[in-house]
Amino acid sequence: MPSVLHFYVRPSGHERAASGHTRRKLQGKLPELQAVKTELCYNVNWTADSLPSAEEMKKLTWLFGCPLLPGDVAQESWLRSDSSDLLLEVGPRLNFSTPASTNVVSVCWAAGLGAVDRVETTRRYLLSFAKPPSSETKTLALATLHDRMTEQHFPWPIQSFSLRSMSAPLNGRIDILAEGRRALEKANQELGLALDSWDLDFYTKRFQELKRNPSTVEAFDLAQSNSEHSRHWFFKGQLHMDGQEMTHSLFEAIMSTQASSNPNNVLKFCDNSSAIQGKEVRFLQPEDPTRPSCFRQQRALRHVVFTAETHNFPTGVAPFSGATTGTGGRIRDVQCTGRGAHVVAGTAGYCFGNLHIPGYNLPWEDPSFQYPENFARPLEVAIEASNGASDYGNKFGEPVLAGFARSLGLQLPDGQRREWIKPIMFSGGIGSMEAEHVSKEPPEPGMDVVKVGGPVYRIGVGGGAASSVQVQGDNSSDLDFGAVQRGDPEMEQKMNRVIRACVEAARGNPICSLHDQGAGGNGNVLKELSDPAGAVIYTSRFQLGDPTLNALEIWGAEYQESNALLLRPVDRDFLSRVSARERCPACFVGTITGDRRIVLVDDRDCPVGRNGEGDAPSPPTPVDLELDWVLGKMPRKEFFLQRSLPVLRPLALPPGLSVRQALERVLRLPAVASKRYLTNKVDRSVGGLVAQQQCVGPLQTPLADVAVVALSHQELVGAATALGEQPVKSLLDPKVAARLAVAEALTNLVFALVTDLRDVKCSGNWMWAAKLPGEGAALADACAAMVAVMAALGVAVDGGKDSLSMAARVGSETVRAPGSLVISAYAVCPDITATVTPDLKRPGGRGRLLFVPLSPGQHRLGGTALAQCFSQLGEQPPNLDLPENLVRAFRITQGLLRDRLLCSGHDVSDGGLVTCLLEMAFAGNCGIEVDVPAPGVDALPALFAEEPGLVLEVRGPDLAQVLKRYRDAGLYCLELGATGDAGPHALVRVSVNGAVVLEESVRQLRALWEETSFQLDRLQAEPRCVAEEEQGLRERTGPTYCLPPGFPKASVPREPGGPVPRVAILREEGSNGDREMADGFHSAGFEVWDVTMQDLCSGAIGLDTFRGVAFVGGFSYADVLGSAKGWAAAVTFHPLAGAELRRFRKRPDTFSLGVCNGCQLLALLGWVGGSPSEEAEGTGQDSLPARPGLLLRHNLSGRFESRWASVRVGPGPALMLRGMEGAVLPVWSAHGEGYMAFSSPELQAQIEARGLAPLHWADDDGNPTEQYPLNPNGSPGGVAGVCSLDGRHLALMPHPERAVRLWQWAWQPPPFDALTTSPWLQLFINARNWTREGGC
Repeated sequence: MPSVLHFYVRPSGHERAASGHTRRKLQGKLPELQAVKTELCYNVNWTADSLPSAEEMKKLTWLFGCPLLPGDVAQESWLRSDSSDLLLEVGPRLNFSTPASTNVVSVCWAAGLGAVDRVETTRRYLLSFAKPPSSETKTLALATLHDRMTEQHFPWPIQSFSLRSMSAPLNGRIDILAEGRRALEKANQELGLALDSWDLDFYTKRFQELKRNPSTVEAFDLAQSNSEHSRHWFFKGQLHMDGQEMTHSLFEAIMSTQASSNPNNVLKFCDNSSAIQGKEVRFLQPEDPTRPSCFRQQRALRHVVFTAETHNFPTGVAPFSGATTGTGGRIRDVQCTGRGAHVVAGTAGYCFGNLHIPGYNLPWEDPSFQYPENFARPLEVAIEASNGASDYGNKFGEPVLAGFARSLGLQLPDGQRREWIKPIMFSGGIGSMEAEHVSKEPPEPGMDVVKVGGPVYRIGVGGGAASSVQVQGDNSSDLDFGAVQRGDPEMEQKMNRVIRACVEAARGNPICSLHDQGAGGNGNVLKELSDPAGAVIYTSRFQLGDPTLNALEIWGAEYQESNALLLRPVDRDFLSRVSARERCPACFVGTITGDRRIVLVDDRDCPVGRNGEGDAPSPPTPVDLELDWVLGKMPRKEFFLQRSLPVLRPLALPPGLSVRQALERVLRLPAVASKRYLTNKVDRSVGGLVAQQQCVGPLQTPLADVAVVALSHQELVGAATALGEQPVKSLLDPKVAARLAVAEALTNLVFALVTDLRDVKCSGNWMWAAKLPGEGAALADACAAMVAVMAALGVAVDGGKDSLSMAARVGSETVRAPGSLVISAYAVCPDITATVTPDLKRPGGRGRLLFVPLSPGQHRLGGTALAQCFSQLGEQPPNLDLPENLVRAFRITQGLLRDRLLCSGHDVSDGGLVTCLLEMAFAGNCGIEVDVPAPGVDALPALFAEEPGLVLEVRGPDLAQVLKRYRDAGLYCLELGATGDAGPHALVRVSVNGAVVLEESVRQLRALWEETSFQLDRLQAEPRCVAEEEQGLRERTGPTYCLPPGFPKASVPREPGGPVPRVAILREEGSNGDREMADGFHSAGFEVWDVTMQDLCSGAIGLDTFRGVAFVGGFSYADVLGSAKGWAAAVTFHPLAGAELRRFRKRPDTFSLGVCNGCQLLALLGWVGGSPSEEAEGTGQDSLPARPGLLLRHNLSGRFESRWASVRVGPGPALMLRGMEGAVLPVWSAHGEGYMAFSSPELQAQIEARGLAPLHWADDDGNPTEQYPLNPNGSPGGVAGVCSLDGRHLALMPHPERAVRLWQWAWQPPPFDALTTSPWLQLFINARNWTREGGC
């Protein structure tokens, strides 16, 4: 019988940010609280017959404790309570194993602790009061300390993980033959199937025709497979508008856009994603992904893949987990395109209600609005949904490069309340795929049906149906717990590696067909995969994360991180070897039959063998359906729509409202304000393929219009994507909102060089309360307007998704969200270096500013940020009146990019022309002097109207030529003025028609624009750090980079015919920085090998033939027990891997580089950071790791930090930094645990004195700093890297491998913009030179 062991861990004092945030929340709710003490408890399920041995206990204690604090782990609680205290323990709901547990178990297994099969972590709080607390106090405290949707209170310690009751079998039948429709109605209610009246009639009739009753599992399956979420009934249905039958469905109308665009789609309206014709590129890939092997250069045609979807309902219920799984589902959509694609980068968007930030008044937010208990508050959505999506991408290794955030809560003139109670969580993804993998093969009898990825859990059972409920809140809130999901990015990453291995297989991709698992679970994905041939599936062959699952749950649960694929039996061995190497489960769950049926055999009591034979009577078949009947063409649903005209009221702004007063509000509106609170916590560089991310200019202001990626590290061809959405305008006119969404996407995309406007393709994502009165008609009108404007522009939609239940019940009121269309435009970039950013460059000290209005002479204020900030909508929204103007402007602007005649560019959108100009000044950190010519128009409409247009900065000598090009094309191009002085104290002077309306320093105006973001930041990071960054932005001019005169000129050594030294790119479970590291070493002339820890553990390879090892970045085992702790356990406790690495280290002819997670590992192992007077061996007594001299702890800000930071290279023995001393260089930083905690100040002083800390975070003057965020983690003395005494082993927290190519740099000021090679390449060349010199 398993026993649960408890390990209590004292706080190490470095959790200040997290504990401080909790303490502030508690004191806000409980002013009488006097003190808070905390501890963690690791609850370990120990399955061995006997308790752990002394050696096993030492391992467990080392794993759970802090290496610098011996004695911090005990089997008794450290907290002692008395009568005036409250001792509370909270942790995850135990209905399924958490991702953290999965990773801790993996660590335990790596350490040789195979008896551990589950470890859940609980948080314990001792709250002290002056007198005994009341039950109300306890209730308030608990509500503050945990999320009721994903966590629970434990009144006593966990004693068992076994569920108290088994799930009912649910294999029974629904007696339609005896009871008719009523039997199905009852099942609909009990199982939450969300079948509407049409569905109930249809399925009752079908089963009566078949003369049989459906099983419960079949009814559930049909509800998921044919839900609005899966079938898109509305978009494919027969619509009647105001009594007139529409000639085309919305889907047919959208598809018609293809006719006016170039036919460059290789995939459209099918598969998991769309794809367009790409370019031939060179790239590296391993020779044999089933074993350690050398990277070889390949050449192939690579297409560009794009997809986008939303995950709104789960995010509304539990924002963090909903957003993680939304991101994961969209990543799988990219992965599963064709027969396998490469994930490159993501985009993210959030729409939420009024924030009501405590202590921060946004005057347009109505304090009287009520919010339902079954949805997270908008403020929680804004922070936790973005945290979830960011965390998932960070750990998986997908950068997020573009997005949007918008809030609205408004009472309309007719009394209706409009607000995003049900939020939007939008996730887009760009990827690539080789041309040979575009087409899936049809299923053939005998093919294996395989599931790869995580085990089955009772998660999201019925999510497809639940999210299709017309008004959220109408279904049982018990079922909302079923929508709570589980995101495990490490598992997704392992699965991604399996798919990539198949795609990169030297003898050809063994995958015949591939689908991701999403809504409807196995039932949906396995039917789609086997259609039309049919398959038989066996429940006994699934890996279960919970043995109590019934057949319905195995078939219908939407557990995450799972894909399904078809494989020929001859390739079983290949997939099994790859899966074992990547430690990713692969289950051969069934076979393609060819009988056109989908059959689920519940054979767990007596498993059926591979040959289809079992020893017992035939097991039950809970599902036995004809595929054509389930997935085939079904009768179209009919929808009868009535237009309802909005009640309009003229915009009434306060009399005498000045531009400055208007800006006081507009610049703080979330849609307009800085998005720094979103961009700095998400990795924007991982993968090394990022050419343009969100942040621009000297202060890395989050303002870029377009995201750009390379198709290969070795090429300058790539892809660009940009977003457009204008949902507030849909409340006035949905047609206008659709046109403006398309216009915004293109005026954002125009600043990256693309092949042709007619090559641009778009994903269209629709979020609407379409089944409610007037809303379906509004959606249909918006769709028609989008189709028409795209035909005029020559662009087309090639995919998209819909979410048509965007309403929530609040008391007796139904609160609808604004109808929203998100356009994601994407295209191929022939030159990724031709992108222009919004930050003003001040060429020659003075740039000239131009304005190209696309609806010239119009200044409409309806639905604008200005109107919203005064709690109104107005009447007339801005519009794209003349689409041909956009076509011309796009063509001319692209030509200017090609000819390098633009310095900066930005689109006019939310906040109008004045916001556009100010943002360019904020990002350039300089003043402007402009005069807007608008004869007969007042200042407010002239400046705040959101009519589409472009603002450009050009050099003085190019001004006449640029003006001429636009004007010759029949466009207005207005001279506005020029850039002013540099620095935060420079003046912004804006005039309209010659009259000055705004005169203020750039720092004061920027502080307004940044204020809402910093308010949100204070709720997600250490407030002291936030205040430091806010204050710094007011005074900073920008970083100064330096290349000393003696800096080596990068020259890659070439030795024809000679031996090429080998370097192993070593990765562990959860590593994600291996491909960019391989590129860095390959560029310097090394023979680069792909090696996993599993390879070392299995003895598949040794390190004797390698001169170097690179320990790459990422999140090994999700860093669940501390940074790189799991990786260190695998090295320390595994006899083969540990011995191999210790032998490698001892050889004098070897070197190593550890970056980020690799840096954390080398510190834990003692390869760096130990006492200079003694070279530690790495293990102490009892084979446990020796106490390290250095440990990497949580950043002082308390969160992941993604920054383009500066570092100073100092003197010292580090061989990879030779000749670079004195350089101050920019570099990517992306980590959550980078604080260098030395065991003593004396040790740090010794290390610094010996030159063993050769890299420091630098301030704007190039000096070592502790100032945040210039030092993103707060490391004492600004230490950013350490090396061994002999200089052979170097550990760095920043990522030089993501900056070895100049196009990877986030900002290149003069004279660095004239460099031809990145100085960071020298780091890799130094290693190559050292190996040539003999290397000892």
